[in-house]
Amino acid sequence: MPAARESLLDAAFAALEGRPWPRVKMAEVAAAAGVSRQTLYNEFGSKEGLARALVRREADAYLSGVERALSGASGAAGPRERLAAAAVWTVRSATENPLVRAVLTGCWNERLPTPMASVASVTSVRTASPGPLPAPGELLGQARDRAVRLLAGDWPPGAVELPLACEAVARLALSYVVAPAPAADVARMVRTVLA
Repeated sequence: MPAARESLLDAAFAALEGRPWPRVKMAEVAAAAGVSRQTLYNEFGSKEGLARALVRREADAYLSGVERALSGASGAAGPRERLAAAAVWTVRSATENPLVRAVLTGCWNERLPTPMASVASVTSVRTASPGPLPAPGELLGQARDRAVRLLAGDWPPGAVELPLACEAVARLALSYVVAPAPAADVARMVRTVLA
């Protein structure tokens, strides 16, 4: 039931935009997705299972966006520009999505599913567990590792070591998430640091 699963996750995310997670009701999520409450429980097992799947989906979407930016999908040509695009994506997605911000920073508030409920090992009834959520440092490491893999063939010889550059850019972007500034500023900063 992949379509029902995505509809349920979309409905849960929409509900979260309107009220704190503790006030989100499973029956309302099911109704908004156009499925029965039983389908919701069959798919996720519990509210904690739904929360965990929702946070996992948003973290995965963040990483997919990093990959798109690094592969040049945003129109950025050179490796430095692609790293800058990944940094901008990080800042924008954390600004627009409170779950991405929480996963990247480890700062959860009362409006969001609690980290323990999200990270707890809850296996859904119909689908295999998506695995534990990465800690902020692990998620940043995954973004860095993707950057290294996608930029390895294009990195200029004699430039700063690629893994070090990718780590620095990931941490620089995270600093813009923690201490907000316009996303365009992070691109300018990356270009300056990597020049």
